[in-house]
Amino acid sequence: CAQLAGYGPTDHGRRRMTAVPPLKPVLWDRDEAAAATGAIAYGDPWQATGVSIDSRSIEPGDLFIALRGPNNDGHRFAATALVAGAAAALVDHHPEGAPANAPCLIVEDTAAALWALAAHARARTGAQVVGVTGSVGKTSAKETLMACFEAAGLTAHGTVGNLNNHWGVPLTLARMPRATEAAVIEMGMNHAGEIAPLSELARPDVSLITTIAPAHLENFDSITGIAKAKAEIFAGQAPGTVAILPAETAEAAVLVTAAEQAGLTVRRFGVTTDCDYRLSSYTPGVDRSDVAIELAGQWMRVCLGVTGEHMAINATGVIGVCLALGLDADQVAPGLMRMRLMKGRGERRRIHLPTGPLLLIDESYNASPTAMTAALRSLGTIDPAAGGRRIAVLGDMLELGEEGPAFHAGLLKPLTEYGIDQVFTCGPQMQRLFDVLPDKMRGETRATSAELAPVVIERLRPNDIVMVKGSLGSGMALVIKTIESAGGPGPVLLEALQDAF
Repeated sequence: CAQLAGYGPTDHGRRRMTAVPPLKPVLWDRDEAAAATGAIAYGDPWQATGVSIDSRSIEPGDLFIALRGPNNDGHRFAATALVAGAAAALVDHHPEGAPANAPCLIVEDTAAALWALAAHARARTGAQVVGVTGSVGKTSAKETLMACFEAAGLTAHGTVGNLNNHWGVPLTLARMPRATEAAVIEMGMNHAGEIAPLSELARPDVSLITTIAPAHLENFDSITGIAKAKAEIFAGQAPGTVAILPAETAEAAVLVTAAEQAGLTVRRFGVTTDCDYRLSSYTPGVDRSDVAIELAGQWMRVCLGVTGEHMAINATGVIGVCLALGLDADQVAPGLMRMRLMKGRGERRRIHLPTGPLLLIDESYNASPTAMTAALRSLGTIDPAAGGRRIAVLGDMLELGEEGPAFHAGLLKPLTEYGIDQVFTCGPQMQRLFDVLPDKMRGETRATSAELAPVVIERLRPNDIVMVKGSLGSGMALVIKTIESAGGPGPVLLEALQDAF
């Protein structure tokens, strides 16, 4: 569809107009925010159209909340935020450097006040709230849900980026407009006990767990502990509400048991015949895929704007959420067509090196054994053009505890199974993999991504397909930047498809 930006040329006798951005809704005024937090209000009345905890990104009209963190105290920047246009500052004392009559809400504990704002925002809206968690794929699921809700014509609100922790979740809720009809709240964790209070704050009407995998394993005795920690998302759900659970994931039975004990209605998604929402066929392309999904005896065929079977399974869970909220499959299908791979999470670009073109797959944001296997499987579905190879450039998968070395060496199996031609590695953990690679598969290994990047550039050929993946801390984004700067990045392959809808 086209978006009308104004009238036509002035020489046709019509006045040219410029697009005016829509007005932001008022989220908070002084009296409501003070009542919600128990604050003492100083200064003139005000209205806020946003909420921020970062003075560097303040927009005019934001309510700035000064949080005390392990490395910084937001109170040091409250006066700066007010100068930058903040409507008011929520603080535990009058900000140093601010005028005596500066608009402030003063509370005993600003972090507790943020949670109070979030609880008030959740209570005052009639929105249906979806809670999303999982070891892998939760951000992609969240983005897809947002696209589906918007395709269905709903006023949607959701987590921005990966603000999914004890500050990000209440911040997302505090930013939720009253008129929101559907909200998606992503919840993450590193330790047991972190998701339950987030769920109790968000009170999901539907929960979605994408998968359970060995991520953050160093903080748990076993993967069963991870499953139990993810199942804490049920803590804020009322009995009779719905949990959408992965059927084939590790410890699936743990999730089902926890949901049933919470009195929830369980719906399962995946590829097995006993799933409520089943991916029955998947046909990949370079930048999209065709899928068929069985929904309680009915069939849905749709073109996804991404490729990768793991993404198609994720989309099946998303459809389950939409159905649980009373939406029709036809309503949300355009949202699935608009699915996009986020930067660092599978985004694909044509890169034009002096020696010729190649396809670059950016998986540099994060990694776990499950996500690594899924990325390699997706790479294996793409056939290189003449002379090209499937190349994996891999950095360490972090936070795997004592089992880390075995998980890294174990990647030999999917590398072989999915026909990867060359493997480049960096980091002490990936050295375990490099040591067991057959000679024909060995590229090069280096200690760091900075050392590896120029070596990879030297070895690339025209028509290679290069997938770069590792945990964020392994710095694999540097390899992506090096490859892009060596030539010229082409358009993201999904642009043409997304612009068509």
